[in-house]
Amino acid sequence: MPFELERLGVHESVEAVFPPAELAAFLADLPIDVAVVDDDIDDCDAVVTLVYREAFLELDWIHSIQAGFDRFPRAVLEDNDVILTNSSGIHDRSVGETVAGYLLMFSRRLDDYVANQQRRHWERPKWDEAFTLPGSTACVVGTGTLGSGVAETLGALGVRVTGVRRSGDPVPGFDEVYANDRLLEAIGDADFVIVTVPLTDETHHLFDADAFDAMRDDAYFVNVARGSIVDEPALIDALEAGDLAGAALDVFEEEPLPDSSPLWGMDEVIISPHAAAYTRDYYRDVGEIVRENVGRLADDEEFYNRVV
Repeated sequence: MPFELERLGVHESVEAVFPPAELAAFLADLPIDVAVVDDDIDDCDAVVTLVYREAFLELDWIHSIQAGFDRFPRAVLEDNDVILTNSSGIHDRSVGETVAGYLLMFSRRLDDYVANQQRRHWERPKWDEAFTLPGSTACVVGTGTLGSGVAETLGALGVRVTGVRRSGDPVPGFDEVYANDRLLEAIGDADFVIVTVPLTDETHHLFDADAFDAMRDDAYFVNVARGSIVDEPALIDALEAGDLAGAALDVFEEEPLPDSSPLWGMDEVIISPHAAAYTRDYYRDVGEIVRENVGRLADDEEFYNRVV
């Protein structure tokens, strides 16, 4: 066994997603001490957290409540023999349903109706504005857990789903898969382009002016991954020029999205506050991974979802 686990802290930062006390209570039956903690983690061997703190280098194990781990310095953690696990695998359905909601808002013009309601304005869409999803194509850039969850949900709505991944090898749930070097070809033939890749050096500003130029001017762009995968000024330029039909954005380069951002005032843009994965069962889903790894640690087995 790599270390003795006696006390697990639930860091107060998870409050941004769910009450930390709920997770602590959910894990109360474990044969260890579980408590809500702030940045004072001196008595802890491990922590469940949303954020990274340098003090966590004194721990044996960090568990991120998110699937993404770009905020954690992996090389530093490895140098300090700190194990990092994440919550990959729990967001497929919730993010898939959120993306389906975005597409239905665009296709059925629901975003217009909500906006008109605020103005007490009665206006039906033009005869050729509303459409149904069967027969449309969605290109999902990233075919991992998030992308597969999106594909499964959209496929049930009759959408043809293509994917983009490093190898281009087939993936269940995708009608066609392109390799990364065919990105512009893949997104150029889609009604909807949906970003689900993790943020890495390779994917930083993956969607730039060239990518938006490659998309059809009647296509919609959706980002439920990380804000920095998109060159935000280039996206704003494409929207202002009418080179895209619209966008649904859950993540941004700066969060919260500044009041000064032109995106707030664009009728064709749907903004959500980095909440695509939110569900009242989030803490339970995270807790099951933590519970699994506590058991694996006791049995001297490899951690589930180990990143470092």
